[in-house]
Amino acid sequence: MAEQNTRLGIWLMIAVSFIFSMQDGLSRHLASEYNVLMVVMIRFWFFALFVMALAARKPGGIRAAAQTHFPRLQILRGVLLAAEVCVMVLAFVLLGLIESHAVFTCYPLLVAALSGPILGEKVGWRRWSAIAIGFVGVLIVLQPGITVFSPAALVPLLAATIFAVYGLLTRHVAQGGDSTAVSFFWTGVVGAIFMTAVGIWFWEPMAPRDWVFMGMLCCTALAGHFLLIRVYEIAEASAVQPFAYLQLVFVSVVGIAVFGETIEMHEIVGAVIVVAAGIFTLWRERVRAQAQVR
Repeated sequence: MAEQNTRLGIWLMIAVSFIFSMQDGLSRHLASEYNVLMVVMIRFWFFALFVMALAARKPGGIRAAAQTHFPRLQILRGVLLAAEVCVMVLAFVLLGLIESHAVFTCYPLLVAALSGPILGEKVGWRRWSAIAIGFVGVLIVLQPGITVFSPAALVPLLAATIFAVYGLLTRHVAQGGDSTAVSFFWTGVVGAIFMTAVGIWFWEPMAPRDWVFMGMLCCTALAGHFLLIRVYEIAEASAVQPFAYLQLVFVSVVGIAVFGETIEMHEIVGAVIVVAAGIFTLWRERVRAQAQVR
């Protein structure tokens, strides 16, 4: 087992948040010029090559990485993650980075809410209260009934829901014996196969300059995922996960500086409520896990 180093884990999580923010900016640029499915397909090609290269270096190689107790669930996980990326990139194009992420930050609340029906976990009144308060924050961001409500505002909420289900399935297969390496391998390979099946029909020529941006997108995706693996190797998820919310700060800077987006006061207030509720939910989950250990 790797030596625990929470301080390093926190700094790495901050780096991951920054890198993923750059990735989202690149995704928004490319998806505004080319079909979303094609952009995500190319990204998953590089992702699949990355996970296969990692697996080949481990004991047992690719064969060991492909050995799972839950082949159907692993396939479903891979499809869900690919679909979530497509939906979220579409949200970037429709709404911009800031509003999309302000809504998407509710996914830990969705994980808590869905952990009961999907995994049979008990959710206490404190976490249910945090979930309810968090979704008040989402409504503040979306402002239904105050301005002309656009159905596009629901796109990042759909992405957050898909990602929450993906996260719960990841937890389920981990509890059933599939290692992180196995789940990572299946996520990349299945995602690449699925995206190729749906995305190859939307291929279009890409300008040489945009191939540079595509290369940068793939590199940021690989670097982010590699560091994220390292984070969870050296620190407890509950200790470092709150720092993932810094992605909302970093992506706001990208949205304003690069794409000329603006931040409305209702978005700030709503996002603060959602983040606070999410951090409280993570803390309660950590307390509950420690109580079970005792």
